[in-house]
Amino acid sequence: MTDSPTGVDRDPDPRPLREDPPAESLRTRLWRHGFNLLPSYRGTGARVDHIGADWRFVRIRVPFTWRTRNAVGTIFGGSLYAAIDPVYMTMLRRVLGDGFTVWDKSAALEFIEPGRDTLYAEFELPPAETDAIRDALGPGESTDRRYLVSLVDEAGTVHAACEKTLYVRRDA
Repeated sequence: MTDSPTGVDRDPDPRPLREDPPAESLRTRLWRHGFNLLPSYRGTGARVDHIGADWRFVRIRVPFTWRTRNAVGTIFGGSLYAAIDPVYMTMLRRVLGDGFTVWDKSAALEFIEPGRDTLYAEFELPPAETDAIRDALGPGESTDRRYLVSLVDEAGTVHAACEKTLYVRRDA
């Protein structure tokens, strides 16, 4: 996907879905149910399927239904983007804690293949990533972080890839 017109300049992640996601806690299960009840997220047609106990892993699902179907019989691109939009920001806010401000800054979405089945996205935030943010930022300093997430079917075929840029600032 290098030199793509959307600005996504890394290849989409072709990994199949994890069969052994990290365990959920009671707290993250409650967050998952609450997240799925939010009108703004519920309207996307997507669902959060799993949130790891430490907020470093999230899996979402975008089913191919009448709510997500567009006029040409594929999953509506707006549903795809809206389903993945808040996830990395929410993960970083939960993992970094109150001493940091995290905002979405930009996104580039590339549609690779039309979706006619349920699509999934898995978001991972390794400890090394959050350690690097903490180490790099002094009080009042900020950085932009880029994350790539792919929407795949059950076979692991990539249908869309999104690169999110997040603004992170350590509060003074």
